[in-house]
Amino acid sequence: MSDEHGLEHAAGRGGDTVFSRIIRKELPARIIYDDSQCIAFHDIEAKAPVHFLVVPKKPISNLSEATPEDEGLLGHLMIVAAKCAAKVRVTNGFRLVLNEGPYGGQSINHLHIHLLAGRQLGWPPG
Repeated sequence: MSDEHGLEHAAGRGGDTVFSRIIRKELPARIIYDDSQCIAFHDIEAKAPVHFLVVPKKPISNLSEATPEDEGLLGHLMIVAAKCAAKVRVTNGFRLVLNEGPYGGQSINHLHIHLLAGRQLGWPPG
C-alpha cells in the first residue's frame, strides 16, 4: 500500500517499508546518526522546527511486537534520540513520540521514535 507520496506502508513484522529502504540506502535521507542498531534522520514532513526520527534497523512493526530481547535496543533508541538532540543543538527541551496503530497515529509499520523540538509544544498532544 502506498500513501500520497508513493511511500510503502507495509504491514507485518519485517515488511518492506520506506524506513527499510532508507536503512538500505535505497532512498535518500538527511541522516543525523547511523550505527549497527539504528538510524536517525530528519522527517520530510516536519511538524516542528526540529523533527527527526530514530528507527531501529531490526524490522519491528510496532511496540506491541517488541519482545523482551528488544529491551536493550529500545533503550538504545532513547539514548540515540538524546545524543542527536544535542548534536542538532536542541537546548530548550524536546518531546519523544512513539505512535502505535491507526488510532495512535502510526502511518508506517516500522517502529520509530519522533523527536520534536524548537518551539513550545502543547499539552495534551493531538
